[in-house]
Amino acid sequence: MSASRPQSFLRIPPFPDARVKSFSHGKADSAPLRDDEIAKLLAEVKRLKVGGDYWARQATLPDQGYVLVKTANASRGNALAGRVAGGAPVFQCGNGPCDPWHLLSGANHVIADADDELALVAAVARVPLTCVGDGPFAALDIDNADREASLRTVFRDAIAREYLDPFTGKPRSVEEIVRLCGFWRQLIDANRDLAAAIGFGFWKRPTVAPLLWNGSEVEFASSANEQIASGSVAVWKSRTSASVLEALDCSNVRVIEVEDGFIRSAGLGADCVPPLSIVVDRVGIYFDPARPSFLEQLIQSGPFTPQLLQRARELRDLIVASDVSKYGAGSSARLKRRVESLHILVPGQVEDDRSVQCGGGEVTSNLELLRRVRHRAPHAYLIYKPHPDVEAGHRVGAIADEECLRLADEIVRDAPITSLIDLADEVHVNTSLAGFEALLRGKPVTTHGVPFYAGWGLTKDLGEVPSRRRAKRSLDELVAAALLLYPRYLDPISGLPCPPEVLVRRVAEGTRRPKGAVVQLRRLQGKWKKFALRAGRAG
Repeated sequence: MSASRPQSFLRIPPFPDARVKSFSHGKADSAPLRDDEIAKLLAEVKRLKVGGDYWARQATLPDQGYVLVKTANASRGNALAGRVAGGAPVFQCGNGPCDPWHLLSGANHVIADADDELALVAAVARVPLTCVGDGPFAALDIDNADREASLRTVFRDAIAREYLDPFTGKPRSVEEIVRLCGFWRQLIDANRDLAAAIGFGFWKRPTVAPLLWNGSEVEFASSANEQIASGSVAVWKSRTSASVLEALDCSNVRVIEVEDGFIRSAGLGADCVPPLSIVVDRVGIYFDPARPSFLEQLIQSGPFTPQLLQRARELRDLIVASDVSKYGAGSSARLKRRVESLHILVPGQVEDDRSVQCGGGEVTSNLELLRRVRHRAPHAYLIYKPHPDVEAGHRVGAIADEECLRLADEIVRDAPITSLIDLADEVHVNTSLAGFEALLRGKPVTTHGVPFYAGWGLTKDLGEVPSRRRAKRSLDELVAAALLLYPRYLDPISGLPCPPEVLVRRVAEGTRRPKGAVVQLRRLQGKWKKFALRAGRAG
């Protein structure tokens, strides 16, 4: 960092296509932070490893303790390294941005220019530092007897900015900004080993790329090419050919499954509306009960701190109050009951969807689900809600109205799922996410298949729940795992990865209503398919 071009120590990573680039708009006008506040911030910055180019590439480092040298004056740096090395290897940091915290991870001593931000990071990390030349960080040199006081002064100046929330534009404290940087660092570090992404449609890539970003551009590929020789590959399996999946199985790469998140978008994936939330699972995938998944492990083991559970309660309240579901926000209008008997909502699904194939067990069709619900509740008022992707004409699972009404009392197509959940006394599902959304709203849920939320003591389960699911969980614990810890979210306004609360508010506000040419074409295709299907039945 040059004294002639000052910048904030806390910065927004350059995520692909992000529209907000900076937190701050100059020096803060408020009173300087006290020494005890600075001490807490220093500890938090060190714990979260944020500040500087913390998203940058991570160089291969020596296996043992080393002296790290990064200075424009090579001869001076080498001479100083010779004095302090004491037999330890010397690592010369090359040109180009590097993650400073990674560079320091095994360093015994750092030699850096006094105007290089690495010097500040070294001081914050409490790694012995020798500064070369003059600059804003010269006082952090190990030979300075008053180094701790100097660190507080230098750090205070480095973070003294007016910080604005990148999602709302409202002022934020430096503590909140440090935590947000830590949130991004955790995401970036989780992607460090990604070599490529396979099976992602071109219309998904702009919103998925920031969520898979590891400091460099994501390589979206269509096959397991020779360039992908190691590391991990993010794969959307339902959109990847069997031959490519087989090639990946025979390779040395690790396959990581990616799927839509549980609060996805304001619009359908079948209409090519890009996802604003994804899940990235390195263990399995949440809808396949035959094997463990990262989500299942989170629900089983936590951790569930009081702070996390409080946040889960508040998020659940926000979702319910906003009428938000997977594909957008519903209407606050309440539906009227037609009769006095027990009302049961039966949401349909896409019958060839992987969640049905993996978790549906003996229930492989929407008609079979209706039969089973009617058999268990012969006198109830059954409301059948076709899946929106099926209704749009893109996916398998349609039931002819006359056949459906032999079992159901009513077919509801246009009402939002949230309004139907509010109306119902019970919700019966195969593996539908509507069951989870019903739990959020305090409704009794019966599962005929094995969705991710079955087996934890919150639902009546008729499917074969894996014996692995031993824990009994509260609703807030389930919400914390499924909505706070597992998915990743993208803010459609700033273009930045965001906490779920931000996306819920965007969806509730109706942000990013799809109007693109691809979306319109897909909707026309869906209408034509529905027309052709009905014409074929009539014939």
